[in-house]
Amino acid sequence: MVKIGIIGCGKIAKVRHIPEYYENPMADLYGFYDLNKERAQALAKKFNGKAYDSYEALLDDDQIDAVSILTPNVTHCEIAVAAMRAGKDVLCEKPMATTKEQCEKMIKVMQETGRKLAIAQNQRLTLAHRKARELIEAGEIGTVLSFRTTFSHGGTDSWSIDGKNSWFTDKKRSCFGALADLGIHKTDLMVYLLGENVKQVSAIIRTLDKKDAEGNFIEVDDNAFCTFIMESGAVGTMNAGWTNYGEEDNSTSIYGTKGALHLYKDKTCALVLERSHGERQCWDMDEIQTNENQTKSGVIDAFIDCITKNKEPEISAQSVIPAMNAIFACVKSNEEAGKLVEVS
Repeated sequence: MVKIGIIGCGKIAKVRHIPEYYENPMADLYGFYDLNKERAQALAKKFNGKAYDSYEALLDDDQIDAVSILTPNVTHCEIAVAAMRAGKDVLCEKPMATTKEQCEKMIKVMQETGRKLAIAQNQRLTLAHRKARELIEAGEIGTVLSFRTTFSHGGTDSWSIDGKNSWFTDKKRSCFGALADLGIHKTDLMVYLLGENVKQVSAIIRTLDKKDAEGNFIEVDDNAFCTFIMESGAVGTMNAGWTNYGEEDNSTSIYGTKGALHLYKDKTCALVLERSHGERQCWDMDEIQTNENQTKSGVIDAFIDCITKNKEPEISAQSVIPAMNAIFACVKSNEEAGKLVEVS
């Protein structure tokens, strides 16, 4: 049994991490910490666990084997490093960290301590995305030429437990807006699906509409419009937004020399393969998560599995670095008026 500590008891903890740990027979929800002590205490009471006054106190408890870090972006590195040095395996929410140096530090400490460090890039685990990767690797659509991938919804004010006062829109705590909240998902997905890294980016990152509780524009971006050039030469767009006031869009289309793949674009079919000669295949496999429909992500099961079987995490920190580097390059490109930037 893996005893779990939850660090950060906000919305993502309540709708995803905690329910999925609870359903896993090898996980025991043991400890809870949040800046809002009442939240941690309420969850501790509900799951017969223990609430702590600080994350340091939680990490000092030798009973805890592993932790989920579900705190504001700027704290990810600090808490993950402390957790690994305290002998805990770590599942950290995305984005992994807010600077390249922080990402590198997390990897270094992981290697020094021998702990496991997984990042919650859950889009890799959906059935349609897994099948699409198989089809691409098998050459079913030929050589990939271009793609379009989008993740947009109405924003964190309708998602976060704190509404418009959420840390998501406070630059000091989040650092990024929609780019790293939603864009990191689709950037990581394209690296995963195509089996190659982003080589160059051009990005325009803007705050178009979102306002705080006082009616002022939020400090972080609510939209990101990015062009990616992959190592193979394939070119695509990645759009992330918090101002989609219609139906949530979490779709991807990939175009190759022999056909195309459409992922979570057709409501009746999770994955569509269109061949150049007109044949069309459809896989009705699953539904992708939305803010209103929180289906099981698979992230928690994969994390517990890597601990109990002592193997590399399926979504390891190392594997997420290429997508994080692309995000950092997008920020640089935006600062340079959309100039094409090499990904470090």
